Amino acid sequence: MGWALDAMDVGLISFIMTALIVDWGLTTTEASWLGSIGFVGMAVGASVGGLLADRIGRKQVFALTLLIYGIATGVSALSTGLVMLIALRFVVGMGLGAELPVASTLVSEFAPRRIRGRVVVILESFWAVGWFLAALIGYLVVPNFESGWRWALLIGAVPAAWALVIRRHLPESVRFLEARGRSEEAEQVVRQFEVEAGVPHLESRAIEPAPQPSMAELWTNRFRKRTIALWLTWFGINFSYYGAFIWLPSLLYGQGFEMVRSFQYTLIITFAQLPGYALAAWLIEKWGRRPTLAVFLAGSAVSAVAFGMAGNETMLLVFGCMLSFFNLGAWGALYAITPEVYPTSHRGAGSGAATAFGRIAAMAAPLLVPVLNASGGLSLVFTVLGASFVLATVACLFLPEMTDTALEER
Repeated sequence: MGWALDAMDVGLISFIMTALIVDWGLTTTEASWLGSIGFVGMAVGASVGGLLADRIGRKQVFALTLLIYGIATGVSALSTGLVMLIALRFVVGMGLGAELPVASTLVSEFAPRRIRGRVVVILESFWAVGWFLAALIGYLVVPNFESGWRWALLIGAVPAAWALVIRRHLPESVRFLEARGRSEEAEQVVRQFEVEAGVPHLESRAIEPAPQPSMAELWTNRFRKRTIALWLTWFGINFSYYGAFIWLPSLLYGQGFEMVRSFQYTLIITFAQLPGYALAAWLIEKWGRRPTLAVFLAGSAVSAVAFGMAGNETMLLVFGCMLSFFNLGAWGALYAITPEVYPTSHRGAGSGAATAFGRIAAMAAPLLVPVLNASGGLSLVFTVLGASFVLATVACLFLPEMTDTALEER
């Protein structure tokens, strides 16, 4: 639920941008900054959130970030001008950026290794649910009510309430508790699972607390190769995804489609994300992490170029759905791989750092798309995005393969 609400919030801004171009008379440059500023906050949030997750816990950071971005989204509905809205979107981005790597880390640390990749892809598939909700709100609310974008943002405040549920019911990662020397708390969490599963309790051995994590360790000889590969993969997929999907309703609107129709097409294209996740969730334990990620990234590259070259509405929809299918399947595989790259003591910091580097690309892409579109239209935009997918495809081949392998502790 937390993941879906996160996606809903990110997705809403693409529809709000289109509405504000009409309501507030925003220029493409102003709309670009509105689309990008959240990713500046996400880069900051991912770095800080990852470090905090390794220090104070996965659960605590997850709940806190939901609360921050939920409240900020609700308040942004009251924005009186672009500067206020941009400032609040930065705060929203900080919360969103910190949540995603922490959530995938928490889930990967609970999942059995036999299905760990699949479980994380299923978690990531709720991004499609959230983005679909955003598209539905964009289609039904934004164009059909006066100041409909404000109502959309008010709906986006739901995560603040969900944070209370997280705080009460979500268990802390046992691996994190053990790594921090909090063995009694870890025993309590394990015992609760055993009671619910009806299995006898076995006392676990105490583990010496791990040292406090630092970013510098990600660049030691042990981790340097995987850090570079992971950062470049995150950079390429972020640039392509957010360059395409943040601007998709506006690009379609600019092609001559009325706002309601452009939102309708975006809704259809977004729906294609779900089967992409489903196939990735199945393949990731059959083929392995790297092959699944590489195939979906390569499919994304081909689909992006084809979408840019599409000559009619039917082809736009077909290749748009293909891009959505392959791209989001790749995201699922990447989120499965990322927490596996580093040991427990550095998992939050390492995942957060890679995510933060990717958000630099997510920030740059919405700024660059209008420039590319003005220079060469959709064909140039999506050729550049396709090239970014190729970069991610090559980089991911240098990541370690962790299928059916136990997570490292330190």
